[in-house]
Amino acid sequence: MTVIIAEKPSLARNIVSGIQQGGGAQMQRKNGYFEGGGYIVTWAFGHLFSLCDIEDYTGTSGKWSMQGLPCFPESFKFKLRPGADKKTDEGVVKQFDTIKYLCTRPDTDTIVNAGDSDREGEIIIRLCVMHTGALDELDQNGKPKRRFCRLWLPDQTPETVAKALSEMKDEQEYDNLANEGFARTYIDWLYGVNLTRYATLKTGTLLRVGRVIVPIVRAIYERDMAIRNFVPSIYYVAVSKEKTKDEEIELVSKVKFEQDNYTGVEALCAKYNASKAIVISKKTKKETINPGKLFSLSKLQNLLGKKYKMSMADSLAIVQKLYEEGYLTYPRTNSEYLATTEKDKIKKIIQNIKNIGYPVVFKDKKTIFDDSKIESHSALTPTYKIPKKEHLSEKEMLVYQTVLRRFVSVFCDEECLAQKTEIVIDVGGYEQFTLKGVIIIQKGFMRFDDSEKKDKILPPLEKGDEVNIDFKPSEKQTSPPKHYTIETLNNYLKNPFREDKAALSDKSDADKSDADKSDVSDTPENDDEDYRAIFEGLELGTEATRTGIIDNARKSGYIQLKKDVYTILPDGEYLIEQLSHMNISMDKYKTSLLGQALKRVYRGDISVTDSVRLAQDEIALVFEKKKIPIELDTDMGFYGDVVGICPLCGKNVVKGKYSYGCVGYKEGCNFKINSIICKRPISLANARMLLGEQKQTSLIQGFISKNGKEFSARLKLDGDKTVFDFS
Repeated sequence: MTVIIAEKPSLARNIVSGIQQGGGAQMQRKNGYFEGGGYIVTWAFGHLFSLCDIEDYTGTSGKWSMQGLPCFPESFKFKLRPGADKKTDEGVVKQFDTIKYLCTRPDTDTIVNAGDSDREGEIIIRLCVMHTGALDELDQNGKPKRRFCRLWLPDQTPETVAKALSEMKDEQEYDNLANEGFARTYIDWLYGVNLTRYATLKTGTLLRVGRVIVPIVRAIYERDMAIRNFVPSIYYVAVSKEKTKDEEIELVSKVKFEQDNYTGVEALCAKYNASKAIVISKKTKKETINPGKLFSLSKLQNLLGKKYKMSMADSLAIVQKLYEEGYLTYPRTNSEYLATTEKDKIKKIIQNIKNIGYPVVFKDKKTIFDDSKIESHSALTPTYKIPKKEHLSEKEMLVYQTVLRRFVSVFCDEECLAQKTEIVIDVGGYEQFTLKGVIIIQKGFMRFDDSEKKDKILPPLEKGDEVNIDFKPSEKQTSPPKHYTIETLNNYLKNPFREDKAALSDKSDADKSDADKSDVSDTPENDDEDYRAIFEGLELGTEATRTGIIDNARKSGYIQLKKDVYTILPDGEYLIEQLSHMNISMDKYKTSLLGQALKRVYRGDISVTDSVRLAQDEIALVFEKKKIPIELDTDMGFYGDVVGICPLCGKNVVKGKYSYGCVGYKEGCNFKINSIICKRPISLANARMLLGEQKQTSLIQGFISKNGKEFSARLKLDGDKTVFDFS
């Protein structure tokens, strides 16, 4: 008997359909599983097991404390996932008991891992099987009684299931994938459990500190701080907007003049206006414009967010549902390419799509089929199964149609042809201006793709024509960086070390030339750098986890999403600033180093233990007590630490969230010492000195004045006020 364990009940039902369509006997529904034709199909509910808590290792219980921190288990332990109330989840227990019974049945000779085809799905089912003990039973020859196999499904259509069942590989071939999954799980636990507790105990506020969530929040924080602190600078350029042959021609000089040099731009305008503007070249040619690439998950989410303001969480939920219903391939893919082995499958899909009226034809191109740019899964595409309108909600149909139309555009049977024109105008030999225009003369894929560009019509100029000009000074100002959007944040997270030129540009829209505005890219961008970043582990999060982590940051109140724009919230500012004060360096560099280690585990270059040790070493630095001179000390102690006696009412002053305050505040005592003064953390030791006999601190270095200059000073208590002492 072959026992197949699906990750979810919906997948189990699809596997049953695949078995029955493949000629197997009809399967009967039992209590927690299906059985028939030599197969048993059961399921998990996603994660049935979770890592044990610190208390499970230390034997302690109750409120969080520093006892047992940092916690670095010699071996990581799992337990059945508890319910929301932290108590036993009877449904989880019952389903695992079913799985254990089925795996250890005397007639079971094969167990199949049918988790989702990714790291997480790999270890979800492995953990279930490992805890049944079924693989530990040996036959009379001392060999395992049961074979352990993997069912790898690129989509959930019955045909794919039937084919995959005949091609199952030994589970051992997926050991490296599982090792990376376990290493990722252990490392995320180490960071989350140790640093979340530490930061929460320090501040008295629950701070969710994770390997990926913090760099994501930090990126949004740093961008928003750059926008908030941006001071625009004024400059001048020479601009001409005159009509020639009844068409206005805008010429914007690339020569910039500072705000205090208005006479300079006036002189340039006069010099240009005293000259002639002549068309020195005109090039017109017909070119083929190529469609965009197939979708990875993040590229699909980018488009849905930008065009329809759909959040990543909503779009992923819909794509996942369409996958589970067999309409789309596996969604959590980081590739925009198809595998060369999939050509026959794609031909069948193309035929089905052609049958419903789309003009598609099979194309065998490197821009479509490229094994070198696939890690685990190919691009997201429709399957041969096509939904009827009444089967999907309006949003589900919108998402499905978006994927379908991109697929159609890639395999469109008609080329997209454009007439491109480039005109160069020379002004007195001083400066040349380029005008570009594109006219679509045969739409091809643009009938289906969402990225259609508007035509730009140029005036009917020919080489040798004179262009009317009247240059005048035009005031411009530099623009601040732009807030992260769904698209730009996703692009940043996929490759955080690639410069975001669009965000950092100081061009205003008015300052862009006609060439900037009208150009249409006719070749797919060179994405080698992005795929190298993905395969090396430089990305922050993965396609499988990124959406959930960003959504967690939203639910935690650290960031907000309005339409498709992310901004930082006060709690997010507090998180990043407090971690900085605690010298917890959770940035893209540290996260990427660990990401690279995880990829080395996947390649078999290092062990799970090696990667975990890297994380432990980083975490240990946070807890390491260093002797720091008092003038440089920034340690603000732990929430609730007693600082001293209140000079107003005689009660205790304790460490709070934002200050060292008197516990008598409920009775009206308002005494407090700000824990941050002039951007400088005031250490617990200095606060205690301030409330001591001398009523002043030692010299403190690192204060920042309003104009950004660093200075040193003592603090002293003047009545109930904290003031600077520069003596």
